[in-house]
Amino acid sequence: MKTNTNQRVALITGANRGIGLQTAKDLGPDGVILLLGVRDLAKGEDAAERMRHDGLEAKAVRLDVTDPATHCDVYDFIDRGFGRLDILVNNAGVCLENPTATNSDPSVGHTSRLSLKTVRETFETNFFGTVAVTQRLLPLIRRSQAGRIVNVSSIMASLTLHADPESPIYHSSMFAYNASKAALNSFTVHLAYELRNTPIKVNSAHPGWVKTEMGGGNADLEVSEGGRTSAWLAGLPVDGPTGGYFHERQPLPW
Repeated sequence: MKTNTNQRVALITGANRGIGLQTAKDLGPDGVILLLGVRDLAKGEDAAERMRHDGLEAKAVRLDVTDPATHCDVYDFIDRGFGRLDILVNNAGVCLENPTATNSDPSVGHTSRLSLKTVRETFETNFFGTVAVTQRLLPLIRRSQAGRIVNVSSIMASLTLHADPESPIYHSSMFAYNASKAALNSFTVHLAYELRNTPIKVNSAHPGWVKTEMGGGNADLEVSEGGRTSAWLAGLPVDGPTGGYFHERQPLPW
């Protein structure tokens, strides 16, 4: 039985903690129904229960972006319950290289020695899994009057900045992670082009350097600040941008 509601329905992947959970919290006060896509359903339900205690409408759904069977289960759940999906925030991601490693670590700054296993595993989550989830759920997003797809990228995806010796990220060379996010940005551009004559908007978000498990304790932003760009892109008005790459409402160089 489908829920007869005018509330927007959002699915956020990797949403039981960190930037994904914060993005959900930022969307919740606008009356959005929050579906927390999580690999560990028990942890997801704990997070959803805390959000419900704060007055938000949240539910955890098991979703592993590298497991197509869970994509189908989530599609069926949303189709039965709501009949459409208004917002998809592709937040799940991994970094298998150590950003704080020394120059002797082959995982950082030594692209020629980085194992293909690390590259493949990184792409499996950050790129292939995200593309697969989006393709599976796109028929539901097409039913929305104002579908929004947000691909959580990183400033580390910017080829322009990596090629500039004066750039603050010039020496931040994590090939697998950076390349996977650059590929994700390419997906944003091409999907936005395909959907250019529809109400759906597709954009990439750089959340900033956030004090998460991945970002570490030396990051610039608190977790409470990490969802702002994704939440903004998820709520873009009709005349908002599509096919862009943003941080704090400002475009970034590809």
